[in-house]
This record gives sequence, structure tokens and C-alpha cells, in this order.
Amino acid sequence: MLSAFLQKSLHFRVFSIAFPMVLSNITVPLLGLVDAAVIGHLDQSWYLGGVAVGSNMILVLFWLLGFLRMATTGITAQAWGAKDKEGLANIFLQGMTLAWLFAFIMILLHPFIARFVFSFSDASAEVLHYANAYFSVRIWSAPASLSNLVLIGWLLGMQNAKRPMILIVFINIINVLLDLVFVLGFSWGVKGVAFASVIADYSGMILGFYFVFKSWAGLGLVSPFSQWKKASNGMVRLLKLNRDIFLRSLCLQLAFTFMIFQGASLGDDVVAANAVLMNFLMLISFAMDGFAYVMEVMVGNSVGAKDRQMLIRSLVVTSFWSLVISILFTFGFLFFGKNLIDVISDISSVREQAYIYLPWLVWMPLVAMWCFLLDGVFIGATKGREMRNCMFVSIVFFFSIWFSFRSDGNHAIWGAMLGFMALRGLTLGGVFMLQWRKGYL
Repeated sequence: MLSAFLQKSLHFRVFSIAFPMVLSNITVPLLGLVDAAVIGHLDQSWYLGGVAVGSNMILVLFWLLGFLRMATTGITAQAWGAKDKEGLANIFLQGMTLAWLFAFIMILLHPFIARFVFSFSDASAEVLHYANAYFSVRIWSAPASLSNLVLIGWLLGMQNAKRPMILIVFINIINVLLDLVFVLGFSWGVKGVAFASVIADYSGMILGFYFVFKSWAGLGLVSPFSQWKKASNGMVRLLKLNRDIFLRSLCLQLAFTFMIFQGASLGDDVVAANAVLMNFLMLISFAMDGFAYVMEVMVGNSVGAKDRQMLIRSLVVTSFWSLVISILFTFGFLFFGKNLIDVISDISSVREQAYIYLPWLVWMPLVAMWCFLLDGVFIGATKGREMRNCMFVSIVFFFSIWFSFRSDGNHAIWGAMLGFMALRGLTLGGVFMLQWRKGYL
């Protein structure tokens, strides 16, 4: 283990994957801020509300299909480690086939999806009108958005984090520029924001295919047309992995959605304070996601190459740097958390509520880092069933904590979230140790 720390190349490899992915993650909320700023300057608040509701619908739909990226990364990383060129070609073609199939289904069913989801909303008729206007345009980006998940996953699985970063940043820059042109220049309003995202996604898809073409030619992979039939015959593994990751993601989304809705029932100041503190959780997610990506790639490579020593070194160095970053976040939130709250909100009642629940966030980095890292390990090892089962246990624990302490109000919500993160790490860690001893990893 000590020898791993002495390998400068290994430390460099960790940060060469983590840093670009953290940087690209940061551009996502920045895009949301630009959308809000552009629409927020129109003369009615329901424009902004419509974009918020419509874009959240799209984000949830695409996020639930994020297994396309995760499964592609894990299987690609294993094929790369095993130097399996046919496997590299197969997983890309399989992933793209699924992406376009899901996109077709989403476009076909989008009127029914919109009607069903909006039926649960208490938003005004104007907000729902513009939310539907946004959604009905933005849904046409599904083929590109889902393709981009596969493109990013495939490039990342081949240990190339620079190209996925360029791709994500490129999409967001195009989106911002077109926001300004369509909304401020052409006065297209809500539909202008939606069209900007659609064009940006397809522009990114074209760039992503170019990156894949360069890698495909450089590796001398077989023609995709001649390989397509063989790839389609071997999709069982990918489908099973995608199913398990989808169920895991569904539970995760359920926990966060419940947290938002339950907080809303405790009053305007509490829900606003929770929204402020969710920014802390987002910062943790940015950092830990970067190291989770490292785990996916390096564990996948090690499993594919059947190199246990490389796997040990990867786990040690990545865990070390994750712990360092988590400690920095904990001390940052402890000593500067109130200052950060003051920067985010200038409403005194919201600040006071956020101060009360800040201690839960102070400990969140050290507790949550383990489930992020271990998610990366299991994705790299393509063990979706284990991830799914651990998530099932954890989500039951989440609701049990909240139900047991619900009389404590918002403390029960944040306590349940901290316990949820802790149990995810503990259950995944327990399964990891068991599989390690049995030689399955």
C-alpha cells in the first residue's frame, strides 16, 4: 500500500480523470443560472416558473436514464483493461442502440408523460402552460442527450477525461450563447431557451461522434456496420446492468424528491433554507463525482486486465485523495459555512433557518464520500445488482429514520439524509469486503 503513494504517475492519473470531470460538472449549474437570468428579465414571473418546472421534468427523465453513461463506462473500462477491441466496439454500439430506442419511446409518449406529471402540480395555469411549451420543444433533444451519455461514458471508460470535459463544456457554451440570441435577440421567450438546449445537445453529439471516430480509427476497431449485428446479439449483460442501475437511481431520486416535498410542508422559510443548503450538497457532489469517475475507470481497467495489485493501488490512492478533499470540505463548512449561506441568501429569516441545520452539512462530506467512491467501484466492476440491493436497504432506512423522528421537523429530514448516505456507504463497503475475500473483485 505504501508503494502506491510513491508512484507519482498514479497520483497524476487520478487527478487527470477527476479534475476535468469536476470542472465540467461545474458548468451545469452555471447554465441553469444563465437560463434563470435570461428568462428572469422578461416581464412576467410565470416565464421563469415555466422554464423551472419544464426543465426539471426533462432533467429527471434524462437523469433516470443516466445508467446509459454509467454502464457504458464500466464495461468499456473493462474492455480497455482486457485490450478487447471487439468488446470496445460492441459496448459503444449497444449503448447507442439503447439510447436511440429510449429516445424514440420518450418522444412518442411525451404528451402522455407531460399530462401525467403536470396533473400532480399545484402551479398556476400560466406556469403550466409555459412548462408544457418548454417540455414539448426540449423533448426533441432526447436522441442527442441520451447519445451524449453513451459518448461520454465510452470516452471516459477509455481513460480519456479530457474529451468528455470538452464535450460537456462545449454543449453548455453553445447553450448559453443561443439563450442570449433566441431570447434577448429574437424574443422567442420560453421556447427560445428550449430550442437553445436542443441545438446545443445535437451540436455536442456531432462533436462527440467526431471524438469517437478519432479513437475508433486510432485503435483500428472494426467497421460499426459490420459489427452491429454481433453487438445486438450480446446485449443481455448491458440490459441487466442498466436495469439494476436504473432501479438504484430511482430510489436515489425518490429520497431527494421526498426531501424537497417534505421540506415544503414545513413553511416557506424552511424550504428556502433547504434550497440554500442543497448548494452545499451540490458542492460535495461535484467533488466526489470526480473521484467516483476515477474509481469507475481505474477499477474497470483493473478488473478487465485481471490485475489485483493495480486494483489495490487504485483504491488506496483514490480513497486517500477523496478523504483529503472531504476533510477540507468539512473544515470549510465548519468555519465558513455561515459566510457561504450569507452569500447565497440575503433574507434574514432564511439565513437563520439555514444556520440551524448547517451542522448536518458539516459532517456530510466525510459520511457521503464512501458511497460515492463505492458506487464508482461497483460500476467499474459492473456489479449493478449489488448496488441495487444496497440502495433498497438504504432507502428503507431513510424513511425509517424520518418516520421515527418526524416530530423533529426539518432535523428529521436532514438526519434521514445523513443516515441514508452513511448506510449506503456501510452496505456497499460490507458487500465489497465480502466479495474481495471471495476473490470476486
